[in-house]
Amino acid sequence: MALGHDVRLMPAPYVKPYVKRGKNDASDAEAICEAVTRPTTRFVAVKTPEQQSVMMLHRVRLMLNRQRTQLSLAMRAHMPEFGIAAPVGRLGLERLLAIIADRNDESIPRDARLCLEMLGAQLTVVKEHILENDRRISASARETEVGRRLMESPGFGPLLASAFVASVADPQVFKTGRDLAAWIGLVPRQNSSGGKERLGGISRAGDQYLRQMLVVGSMAVIRHAERHGTKRPWLIELMKRRAKKVAAVALANKTARMVWALMTSGEHYREPQVVHA
Repeated sequence: MALGHDVRLMPAPYVKPYVKRGKNDASDAEAICEAVTRPTTRFVAVKTPEQQSVMMLHRVRLMLNRQRTQLSLAMRAHMPEFGIAAPVGRLGLERLLAIIADRNDESIPRDARLCLEMLGAQLTVVKEHILENDRRISASARETEVGRRLMESPGFGPLLASAFVASVADPQVFKTGRDLAAWIGLVPRQNSSGGKERLGGISRAGDQYLRQMLVVGSMAVIRHAERHGTKRPWLIELMKRRAKKVAAVALANKTARMVWALMTSGEHYREPQVVHA
């Protein structure tokens, strides 16, 4: 919605409660006018064409990874029909591809081999596209000053840094780091009533892609802490009381708040200082 020379966008779920009845342009416009006057209404920051382009890289990467998995599973599912199986993992798949490429192997009928060669050719092309896509994402993370600062943080690689720079168009839209964590869906889901607070698991609202990568990065930090230790005493204590994945979600929440602080302040990441009693 445009206010003066400003372009301000609202998420559709925030407008829906103000739609009285039915769905048409007039009721939608009335609901928008009503929602925009509310003092607690949140607006969406408008992304630049460059940020939209980087987000397209991430979306295409997800699609290509799904295609790679589908092609691999298809070959693994078809070849046991002819008594050919391979171990789980990349090496096992390479063995299957070598058998498919061997025209002297008579264990696979001609028509079946033709279909499997098609799948193998598609898999090769998809892998090349994934490599090119990852190179471009890594380059996009290093092109921005914010991306380079984010990559200094533990658990942050080019993929996550690039996604944050592209997804969070304006970090000033969020008043606090907790607001950013809530937008990603890393805060407890509430079912409170009558003055009693009832907190459940994480809300899983907001950006699923960022949430997933933050948890994956947090798991990497936890594995490193188990092997080499860490300067975060609270994380060590949490790992003693909770399961790894629960600790990873808590660390992801803390990381999201830290990201907001880094993006808004312009500072670099600093390792926490260990205080000896």
